[in-house]
Amino acid sequence: MASFVGAMAIADLVKTTLGPKGMDKILQSTGRGHSVTVTNDGATILKSLHIDNPAAKVLVDISKVQDDEVGDGTTSVVVLARELLREAEKLVNQKIHPRTIIAGYRMAVECACNALLQKAKDNKQDPCR
Repeated sequence: MASFVGAMAIADLVKTTLGPKGMDKILQSTGRGHSVTVTNDGATILKSLHIDNPAAKVLVDISKVQDDEVGDGTTSVVVLARELLREAEKLVNQKIHPRTIIAGYRMAVECACNALLQKAKDNKQDPCR
């Protein structure tokens, strides 16, 4: 349960930066020069933290991968992962085995991917693109 708490804390830290009314965070380095950075970028905030909690590290890694692969959406992916963890915690508290929860999440991913593929439209022939 401590892993859940650490991950939730990390996500709560960056979720306030999300959206049009998102707030900036002031980061002060501990190294030489004590530089100050003001940002609302989730990846920048998470990179500046020293984290020991394994679940929190997973959220930081998710953010890094999102930044490397897409270049945006780092805060959104962390907030989404937080909500999945929050729901998983509820299920664990109801004595549902973690492997069952994981299997359910995998089924949900498959259903979501199939739904997206069914709704997708090919616009290769569209003259306006």
